[in-house]
Amino acid sequence: MKQTFLRFERATTGLTMLAACAMLALAAGLGMFQIITRFVLERPAEWTEVLIRFSLIWMVFLGIPAAFRQGAMVSVDVLYRWSPPRIKRVLDYLVTVAALALVAVIIWWGWDYAQRGKVQSMIGLENVSMFWAYLAMPVGGVFCVIGILGNLLDPQRLELETAQ
Repeated sequence: MKQTFLRFERATTGLTMLAACAMLALAAGLGMFQIITRFVLERPAEWTEVLIRFSLIWMVFLGIPAAFRQGAMVSVDVLYRWSPPRIKRVLDYLVTVAALALVAVIIWWGWDYAQRGKVQSMIGLENVSMFWAYLAMPVGGVFCVIGILGNLLDPQRLELETAQ
């Protein structure tokens, strides 16, 4: 069961990182397009600013699960280094519960924002609902839960290993 979940977690975290990288590439491409249309063609495309902003938001919320999986988001470095092994496992559970509580709030309120944003349209893209922008919070939150649980089952303390 544990190995099956960890394989599932690896696949979902890899997928979210791929999507986050795609969002960064999209933002960079749209930024270049905006520069060309504004300063070379002198006919700015207003819609690019909005899409850049929202692709960066999606990039962040899709990249966070990988940070949780690596143990780099909620970190209690000093306590962890000074604690005996039994206390370290208690700290793992405390950090997991705190992270899950935070992510639960993000999922709950993110979904609420997305529902309320259905009636709004994006400036510059009047045919697109704000629902799609706000949806980044609950979607990223769901993937964060998987990464948090994966880190609890198979801790990767990459920030502790690289710290001096």
